[in-house]
Amino acid sequence: MRLFLSFLFCTLSVSLSAQQPQRSGNFGAKREGMMSTGRFYGKIVDAATNKGIDAASILLIQSRPDSSGKRRDVTIGGQLTNAKGEFSMENIPMMGQFRLTVSAIGYTPVEKIVQFDQRSIEKDLGNIKLEADIQQLGEVTIVATKPMFQMGVDRKIFNVDKNITTTGQTATEIMKNVPGVNVDIDGNVTLRNSAPTIFVDGRPTTLTLDQIPADAIESVEIITNPSAKFDASGGTAGILNVVLKKNRKAGYNGSLRAGIDSRGRMNAGGDINVKQGKFNFFLGLNMNQRKSLSRGYTYRENIYADKFKNTILNQSSNSTHSGQFIFGRIGFDYLMDNRNSFTLSVALPNGQFNNNQTDNIHIDTLSSPATTQDAIRTTTNKRKFRSFGPALGYKHLFPKQGRELTADFNYNTNSNSGAGDYSTQYYNSNGSILGDPALQRITGSGSTTFWTIQSDYTTPVKKGKFESGLRAAIRDNKTISENTAFDYSTHQFLVIPSASTNYKYNDQVYAAYTTYANRIGEHFSYQLGLRAESSKYKGTLISTGETFANSYPIEFFPSVFLTQTLSPGQDLQLNYSRRINRPSFWNLIPYYDVSDLLNISVGNPGLKPEFTNSFELNYNKSLGKGHSLLTSAYFKQTNNLITRYQSRQYDVPLPDGKLDSAMVTSYINANSSRSFGLEFTSKNPLAEWMDVTTNLNFYNARIDNSGLDQLLGVNDRWAFFGKMNVNFKLPANYSIQLSGDYQSRTLVPQGGGGGGRGGGGFFGGSNGAAQGYINPNYGVDMAVRKEFMKDKKASVTLSVNDIFKTRIYDAHSENSVFIQDMWRKRDGLVFRLNFSYRFGKFDVSLFRRKNNRTGTDGGDDMIP
Repeated sequence: MRLFLSFLFCTLSVSLSAQQPQRSGNFGAKREGMMSTGRFYGKIVDAATNKGIDAASILLIQSRPDSSGKRRDVTIGGQLTNAKGEFSMENIPMMGQFRLTVSAIGYTPVEKIVQFDQRSIEKDLGNIKLEADIQQLGEVTIVATKPMFQMGVDRKIFNVDKNITTTGQTATEIMKNVPGVNVDIDGNVTLRNSAPTIFVDGRPTTLTLDQIPADAIESVEIITNPSAKFDASGGTAGILNVVLKKNRKAGYNGSLRAGIDSRGRMNAGGDINVKQGKFNFFLGLNMNQRKSLSRGYTYRENIYADKFKNTILNQSSNSTHSGQFIFGRIGFDYLMDNRNSFTLSVALPNGQFNNNQTDNIHIDTLSSPATTQDAIRTTTNKRKFRSFGPALGYKHLFPKQGRELTADFNYNTNSNSGAGDYSTQYYNSNGSILGDPALQRITGSGSTTFWTIQSDYTTPVKKGKFESGLRAAIRDNKTISENTAFDYSTHQFLVIPSASTNYKYNDQVYAAYTTYANRIGEHFSYQLGLRAESSKYKGTLISTGETFANSYPIEFFPSVFLTQTLSPGQDLQLNYSRRINRPSFWNLIPYYDVSDLLNISVGNPGLKPEFTNSFELNYNKSLGKGHSLLTSAYFKQTNNLITRYQSRQYDVPLPDGKLDSAMVTSYINANSSRSFGLEFTSKNPLAEWMDVTTNLNFYNARIDNSGLDQLLGVNDRWAFFGKMNVNFKLPANYSIQLSGDYQSRTLVPQGGGGGGRGGGGFFGGSNGAAQGYINPNYGVDMAVRKEFMKDKKASVTLSVNDIFKTRIYDAHSENSVFIQDMWRKRDGLVFRLNFSYRFGKFDVSLFRRKNNRTGTDGGDDMIP
């Protein structure tokens, strides 16, 4: 552990010490700012057809003297051509000659010398013709060279293809490797100690992270402080955007995968992309089996005013989770012409899971005389789900460069069903059986429909950019739950009305936003945004007709991003945003879940939404030779924080039909919460064969519970989180990857809008707690990959999770009526062996296609 922390700090020190003053760069920038500037423009065309070439790369280079007097090449500007092959490069110094280089996939690069005529500040370079490169007509021989982790001031991008430790697993395991993201043993995700909102391809989702195969994911975008363009829901946290694979390479390409783990569970999958004429077809299918083993222990002391009524509970648990799921995705792009395109896709996930658990329970009552009771409870749960999620997208490019209109429609319907059997056998203190076992059965089913409509418009305004959009999101949910107990006199399971329920709810959010981005001078840029949202929901207990409704009138959510370029490769940014986290229907419904009598829960219909003001100051520095450092200072203030709260309640409906007092988990609004911290993320190529990505986050979290409980008051704690990914490139096409993380003692994460295993959305709920802390934990993962065959088409990967079996959830919580300590361990030291094979072929006649910046419409550039 000490070695891991020492390596963490040493790597960060390398990044800090690598910074060098760049006075010449600043001086050059000031001189350039005083020069007259002009514009080069023209068109890149195919030499054979004279048609414009889409997405050709344009670079403008000039030779300039450096501080020592030696001349060196300096990149003055660069861009990709639009769908018609046109380019326009502005703010170019008028003096001197320039070297213009043009390249495009499937064509031979061209280079020419250009300069301005002194009589005009604009120069038309005419049609520049590119010849087809015959050498690129063969099979695919080049693998993408994107690094595993890319850093920017507005977001960070984790490229999944470069991460070999998660091959054959799910999005939950991917998040364990993403810098700055913490994942507990149950798959609950936090970002800066708050639960983020999960997006898929730039949109909220009903999928959970453990329902998305890792092999279907292209990248993960980490957006810690989203602008007004994004949904305002999410409370204290940011957004994790999961970008699914969808290749647009001309021709055909794809991959096949298969694997098995040390518990005999298999995974298999494949995907293919075919681009022919105006159509781009893509198909992916993944199957994952799983077997998860966990064990835990809980100590809880229930405190009463009369201490002789106090009880002490000791509970040990062992469980096995098993099952499988299939994730299918199919779709196509239709490139109608150079300005209009449509995308239709359908996601088809489904699966089933089983859980078998045994609990050994020992209860001591501190009465006079003291009494003891033992019990063994066995639980068998089965559940299955099925989803259908079509999405339709349209994009129109206007003749004016940079002006575009997009429209998206997303629909998702999800159905689920399950049943659980609970058997509790009580024993006397001498070990003899006490009566017949108590038998309980809970059956349930549900359905959800969730659809969104969104349209976005972008247009250049002088040197700036204006964006606006509208969005509507509506969700309907229906759930039926029947709680029954076995009656030995009739030999039947009888329904317990007070513990059974069926309900439905509808929630709606309507939003509009606008942002404006521009520059002042050469080195200062800004983006101003404003979002307006109105929301409402209504829930109904079908059995009684009782309704629970709430609406939130129009609320405004501003955002501000200010960026100062200090020198080439060195930026400073200050940003601010306001966000909201609305209580979900699950937080609000006053229905007692008594499936586990030791962990009863109920909603709180009196909850209010929480509002968060977030500030960030980011410093991004490229240090040369591939080294880079991103430093972020952040502050978040939340009012009415939604958090979990345990207390003793009376008249709780129990499975035997009686009302009694019990410890119940519910939700409350804490007065406020505040967190601030300092985060460092560095990339360091320490050698040609070794690179390291390091993330350190030092933070303070504070929850004000004043007036809620006499023992709570203010919960305040300093903590830190560290994560490191180390990659080794070895001879004979071997590579090794190590990934480690460490979390110090910290407050139970604050709520933040569905960042756990669930998918989030605009009514995300909360995962926080006001009453305790989590003890330190750490873990290390490792993988070895061997690439072989021609062009490294095939690979075999051997990975192992939690090498030292150290990932343990160990938490303490207390208030005036209870003290509780618990720990749980899950899935230590699991080996996985995976095989992957890539195939594909380019077709040069298909390279003249529409430009698409990211493969999805999920992202945007905060500052142009």
